[in-house]
Amino acid sequence: MNFTDKASFIDEKIINVRLEAARRADAAQARAVISKARELKGLEAEDVAILLQCDDPSVLEELFDAAYEVKEAIYGKRLVIFAPLYISNLCQNDCAYCAFRIRNKDIRRRALDQDEIAEETRHLINTGHKRILLVAGEAYPHEGLDYILKSIATIYATKEGKGEIRRVNVNIAPLETEEFRLLKQSKIGTYQLFQETYHRETYKKMHTCGPKADYKWRIEAIGRALEGGIDDVGIGVLFGLYDFRFEILALLQHIRHLEKTRGIGPHTISVPRMEPADGSDIAANPPYPVSDLDFKKIVAILRLTVPYTGIIMSTRETQKMRAETFALGVSQISAGSRTNPGGYAEDHECAGAQFQLGDHRNLDEVILDIVQMSYVPSFCTGCYRLGRTGDDFMSLAKPGLIKEFCLPNALLTFKEYLEDYASPKTRELGLQLLEKSLNDIPSANRRNETIRRLKQIENGGRDLYF
Repeated sequence: MNFTDKASFIDEKIINVRLEAARRADAAQARAVISKARELKGLEAEDVAILLQCDDPSVLEELFDAAYEVKEAIYGKRLVIFAPLYISNLCQNDCAYCAFRIRNKDIRRRALDQDEIAEETRHLINTGHKRILLVAGEAYPHEGLDYILKSIATIYATKEGKGEIRRVNVNIAPLETEEFRLLKQSKIGTYQLFQETYHRETYKKMHTCGPKADYKWRIEAIGRALEGGIDDVGIGVLFGLYDFRFEILALLQHIRHLEKTRGIGPHTISVPRMEPADGSDIAANPPYPVSDLDFKKIVAILRLTVPYTGIIMSTRETQKMRAETFALGVSQISAGSRTNPGGYAEDHECAGAQFQLGDHRNLDEVILDIVQMSYVPSFCTGCYRLGRTGDDFMSLAKPGLIKEFCLPNALLTFKEYLEDYASPKTRELGLQLLEKSLNDIPSANRRNETIRRLKQIENGGRDLYF
């Protein structure tokens, strides 16, 4: 099947029929779905619709418990850490909810040059980051895509002390297939693109001009990325634009279509809720606001539905909400974020930011909080650099073999952070957690080798991974 001929895989009629049918489901049916989810084989649309329509407090408690069990079984106590790096807020789209929208005349427009990108990168390295998500609006300087490719090269080439960025993920506008091949050659990790809303009428209202107004062009971009050789892709929804129940079922249709036509689904799913943004009334007053309880339900249902897919939580959310969702399925978080170009070097948010943050803590404060909750911060990039991506990653993840790599690599990168960047209190508590976490490595041989490599890091070794 030619992916570019099919934008009709989002079937709104089927979604609405399933949601209506699920309204008649009772608590016993919901509990049966939850029991099925505990088998770690995922859920189908009919199952998901039942959970989405369930508001029984006792059943929701069981839902959250099951999500915790599934998260622990697959990911354990690891939380992957990254930071966004906004290199430009130039944009030709008019997205009603975004401060970067072309009609917003109050925003300070800026595209960083390569020296400024290197400076931003150094600031991130000096806090301890190893993974970056490069973000840019849909309008580049005269160089076009070359601007993005040069920026990626600049980030990888920037070194500071013992630190470096080892993985650059990318969130940029849709490309042609051949352009995606060039992006792949730049050694990116994940290509990330959100449909924002799968509901066509809402999409049309929210995207009134610019390339992003083309629903079909955008929804087919992930397929073009896969065709272009990028086997690590991330998708997401901006919750608040339309009914979250519809969006989750549409998201699942997208995932199943990718699995059917491309042989693999997304590596990550992002779950941003709409937050206030300069120049946007809609961002401050979402058409379909998502309550905290429903937001937790979204995370838990996604974890049960696609158990081996990473779920990303950004600093849009507050410290409290982020902490509550760790136990429900979140496996990756941003920390110490800025959403305006130049925000790290200037050390403040400004009118050039894409949206308001909910969590303003720096990286060390986030790490300390995570450690005190007994989670292991991970800056690991080993799988991506050894080619364990796409289908290869899933073939290890589903039988549980990935634990032989993920926890040891998390501990090794965490040890680097504790040696090079941590505050005294974070280092003290982090070392205690690290020692305790060694017991969770299932293989004695791998555990002993991890201990040996941890000693190498103490003696100055860096970038060790399995």
